[in-house]
Amino acid sequence: MKHTVTLIPGDGTGPELIEATRRVLEATRVEFRWEVLNAGAEALEKEGSLLPESLITSIRKNKVALKGPTTTPVGTGFRSVNVALRQLLDLYACLRPCRSYHGIPSRYQEVDVVVVRENTEDLYIGIEFTKDTSEAKEFLSLVEQNTGKKVPLDSGVGIKLISETGSKRIIKFAFEYARANGRKKVTAVHKANIMKFTDGLFLEVARRMAKSYPDIEFEDRIIDNMCAQLVQRPHHFDVLVSPNLYGDILSDLCAGLIGGLGVAPGANIGEDIAIFEPTHGSAPKHAGLNKVNPVATVLSGAMMLRHLQEISAADRLEAAVASVLAEGKSATYDLKRDQKDPTVVGTSEMANAIIAKLKKT
Repeated sequence: MKHTVTLIPGDGTGPELIEATRRVLEATRVEFRWEVLNAGAEALEKEGSLLPESLITSIRKNKVALKGPTTTPVGTGFRSVNVALRQLLDLYACLRPCRSYHGIPSRYQEVDVVVVRENTEDLYIGIEFTKDTSEAKEFLSLVEQNTGKKVPLDSGVGIKLISETGSKRIIKFAFEYARANGRKKVTAVHKANIMKFTDGLFLEVARRMAKSYPDIEFEDRIIDNMCAQLVQRPHHFDVLVSPNLYGDILSDLCAGLIGGLGVAPGANIGEDIAIFEPTHGSAPKHAGLNKVNPVATVLSGAMMLRHLQEISAADRLEAAVASVLAEGKSATYDLKRDQKDPTVVGTSEMANAIIAKLKKT
C-alpha cells in the first residue's frame, strides 16, 4: 500500500533533515507519495503566510504529515507555528519518547521514559494581553474588582486555562498508550499544591480516571519534585502525563538524560490527524552545512511508520538507527565525546549509514 504523506521541510536545518529522513524512509521499502508544502518563516516569505491554506488542506486530506523544525522568534515577532498547527488541527496529544541508545555519550543508560503532553491548553492557549494596552488594563481592573487583590497595572497578562474535557482526553491517551505498549506506570505531573483550580482539576481528573485502569500503576508528582526525581532516578519512571507547559519542559529534560535533543523524536496526535517532527529546533546557524544530527527526525519517521501500521518497517528502522549509534563510526559532531573528532560525519552521511543497515535487513 502506498501512503500519501504531507512533507513539510521547515526552516533552518529542517530541509536537509527532512531530505535525509525521506531517503531513509524510502529505504525501508514502504511506498510513499509525498506532498511537499512548507510552513514557517520560509512559507511566510514566499507565500505570505506562516501556514498556507494549501498546507492545511493537504494535512486534513492526508491525515498524516512529517515535519521539519520551524523557527519561532524569542520575545517578539510571530507566534509559534507549531502551537498554531496543534490548535488549528486539534492535535491535543504531544508524544515524546526518550530512550537510551548505546554509543551515545550520556550520564545515564537504559532510560526509557515517554512524555505525554497536553498540547492545546494551559499557558500555551495564546490568550495574552500586552502591557499598558486597554485590554490588559481592563482585565487587570476586573481581577482586582473580583478578587480584591492589588495587581500592578503595568503587567503583561497570560491566561492559564485547563479544562476537564482537555484533561480527560490527554489522561485517557496516556493510559491507553501505556496499556497498548506494555507500559506499567503512569505518573501525572502538576503543581496542584499552588494552582488548586487549574492543576488541581487536572490532578482530580487523573486520579478519577486511573481507577478505570487497574492494570496500570498510577502516581502523581509535583513538577519541581518531578524534575529532581528524573535527575536522581530516571529509571523509576515510565509514562509521564502533564499539562502543556510542564510537558514542554519535561520532554527537554528527558532528552538531556539520553544524550540530547538530537535523538529525541516526537509526534502531535489528534483524533484522526498526526504530525511527526523532532523535538529540537531549526538551528538556523547550521543551515545548509550538512552538519546536524538527523536521528531525532529519522526516529520521528519511525513513529510515523508505526502510526501507519508499518510495524515491521518501523522495527527495522529503529534497529538500523540503534546499530549505527552503537558502532559510533558514522556519527555527527554532537554524538562524539570530542566534537572535534576527525571521524565526525554530516547529516547526509549518517543517513547513508542508516540506509546501508536497512539494506541488509
